[in-house]
Amino acid sequence: MARVLLFGALADAAGWRERHIEGDTIEALRRHLAGDERLAERLARPGVMTVLNQVVVRGDHPVGTDDEVAFAPLVSGG
Repeated sequence: MARVLLFGALADAAGWRERHIEGDTIEALRRHLAGDERLAERLARPGVMTVLNQVVVRGDHPVGTDDEVAFAPLVSGG
């Protein structure tokens, strides 16, 4: 199981920040998370970053049992 972290509004919507979730790709994890209506809409928004083992990634990637996957809204500075 991958360690999945949620940040910002995603964590607020889900009511949790960290869980271990079964999935062998980032897209499989996203589908699992989208099963929660509160998260589905927020995950579908543009600007949600996906971070695999502390590296921002785009698209689908394989995920192993020791991997960490984080989903977070983009952060802007000012």
